[in-house]
Amino acid sequence: MRIAAIVPAYNEEGSVGAVVRELLARGDVDVVVIDDGSEDGTGDAAAAAGARVVRLSCNLGIGGAVQAGFRFARDGGHEVAVQVDGDGQHVPAEIDRLLVPLRAGEADLVLGSRYVGEPSYHASRARRAGMRVFSAVVSALTGQRLRDTTSGFRAASRGVIEYCAEHYPADYPEVEALVLLRRAGFRVTEVPCAFRERCRGRSSITAARSVYYMVKVLLALGVGLFRSVPPRPESG
Repeated sequence: MRIAAIVPAYNEEGSVGAVVRELLARGDVDVVVIDDGSEDGTGDAAAAAGARVVRLSCNLGIGGAVQAGFRFARDGGHEVAVQVDGDGQHVPAEIDRLLVPLRAGEADLVLGSRYVGEPSYHASRARRAGMRVFSAVVSALTGQRLRDTTSGFRAASRGVIEYCAEHYPADYPEVEALVLLRRAGFRVTEVPCAFRERCRGRSSITAARSVYYMVKVLLALGVGLFRSVPPRPESG
C-alpha cells in the first residue's frame, strides 16, 4: 500500500522539520510538504528534513494546500493519503489506527478523533462549543454521528484522493469536505487518536477568528445544500 503523507504548512519553519523526520522514520510513507506561500523558511526546513516540497506561489489557505497534496498523491499513484499538520500536534505512530478501517475495506475516509474514546485533547471552552455545533450540524446533514468534524488528521482511500484532487472545498475545508464526501456516497468513520500540543508557535485561530470561522462554515454548509454534488466515480 503506497501512502502519501500530505503536510500543509504555512510559516511552520520551527516545527515542520521534526514532523517530516518523524514521518519518514516510519519507513512506509512518502512525505510531501505543501508550502502554502510561507514567509519564513518552511519549505527549506522541510526539504532539509527529507520531504518532497511543493511550493505554492501565494497563500491559498488550507483548502488549496490540501488539494495540491491530493493531486500529488493522485499523480504519484498512491493508494492512501494521510493528512498531517505541520505544527506537530498529530502523532505519526497514530497513522496505524487510521489505516485499519481502510485496509479492512470498511471506510473511504477515516478521521483521527479527539473525542471518540478517552479524550486526550483539551480545547478552550469556546472551541469546544464550536466543535459541538459543527458535530450536531454535520451529523444532521449526513445522517451519521461524527464528533470531531474539524480534525485535520485523516486518511483517505484512492477513491477519495481522486475525488478531492478535483473537488475540494477552499479556505477552511475540513467540515465542508465531510458533508461533500458523504453526499457523494463515500463512507466516513472515526477512530480515537492521541494528539499533542503544538511544537512551536501558536494557532492562527484567535477567538474572533473562531467566531468568523463558525459563521462562515455554517453559511457555506447551508449554501452547499442547494448545489449539485459531483458524483462519485464508479471506480472510487
